[in-house]
Amino acid sequence: MLRVGLSGGIGSGKSTVSARLAELGAVVIDSDSIAREVVASGTPGLAEIVDVFGEDILGADGSLDRPALGTLVFADTAARRDLESITHPRIAAHTAELFDHAPSDAIVVHDVPLLVEKEMGAAYHLVVIVSADEQQRLRRLLDNRGMDPDAARSRIASQANDTSRWAAADVWLPNEGTVTDLQRRVDRLWAQRLVPFEHNVRHRVPSRRPEALQIHPPDLEWPAQAWRLAGRLRAVLGETALAVEHIGSTAIAGMPSKDVIDIQVVVADLADLDSPHLRMALADAGFPRAAGDWWDESHDPGGGVERTPKRMLLSTDPQRIAHIAVRTEGSGARCAAILFRDWMRADAEAQVDYARLKQRLLARGLSTSEYAEAKRPWFADAFARAQQWAERTGWSEP
Repeated sequence: MLRVGLSGGIGSGKSTVSARLAELGAVVIDSDSIAREVVASGTPGLAEIVDVFGEDILGADGSLDRPALGTLVFADTAARRDLESITHPRIAAHTAELFDHAPSDAIVVHDVPLLVEKEMGAAYHLVVIVSADEQQRLRRLLDNRGMDPDAARSRIASQANDTSRWAAADVWLPNEGTVTDLQRRVDRLWAQRLVPFEHNVRHRVPSRRPEALQIHPPDLEWPAQAWRLAGRLRAVLGETALAVEHIGSTAIAGMPSKDVIDIQVVVADLADLDSPHLRMALADAGFPRAAGDWWDESHDPGGGVERTPKRMLLSTDPQRIAHIAVRTEGSGARCAAILFRDWMRADAEAQVDYARLKQRLLARGLSTSEYAEAKRPWFADAFARAQQWAERTGWSEP
């Protein structure tokens, strides 16, 4: 099963995207519909709301008068919390039930207006944000929904801004044109990412880097992509993960790199990753275990080489290759990865030196595997330089 979180500001066109995904075969779970169901006439949810807020929030037919309730709670934080304590557990329970009943090969789209505001992104394999500029959204609310202008502006202002949404988005769906334009974007997303992603998760198929070496210009999105992956790993690992760290070239601003996100998970004991339950949970979240035994070779201060075991996890997202190394706290390899990253971030000359090495090796026409091997001599010298920098600056391992 693939879990997709879908969100966007009011008037962005999220409902159009949700409807199109349903037509394509997705199982859509609409949080707004669930919120209405749990307080429908005759439900325990509505009865509890009446107990707390009184019968004035009921309409003539005995159903919930949403505008009347909204007037009570919109400007009253305590009242809003009372309402949420009634509705949120019921919404969560019914949502979980719908997820549990979805087919094992389903692409489940959870339509959540406040996904970004409630920081829910780590619960999904992928977050899709539908976007339109504020003026266009305002026009849609006035023209299509007949909203009062002040009320429409207030609703827009109460939601997350585009900066927050962008940070949360694995997929950004612009909706500045026609409905047909938006549906075509959704069709491409479905065919090129969602369908293969679901297949990969279900069959534990990792996305692999191409063997033909490609070095990409620095991408400002790499840190945000790593941050979202780290959040999903933390959601599965809980307290097992002592730290989840973005490492490698994509963690260094301005550094050209292979388009691969490198992440380091720090644990107390590698055996913690070996439990069948946790291995399955990680694979279900899109992070299957790489086959075979994996080792680090790191250079110790005396010039020797330390060989230590690690675990490797991979990503099943067809459009986001990631390598996740799991290392123990205090291991030389963990320290070396963080030291190298921090040294590169701080030393512009070292960063230029490393970037030039990449270009020289790229010009030789090496494969990705040959490229990794060819960098070894440079890294041996670089590690000594990094240690000297650490001593000068007082750097210490986090």
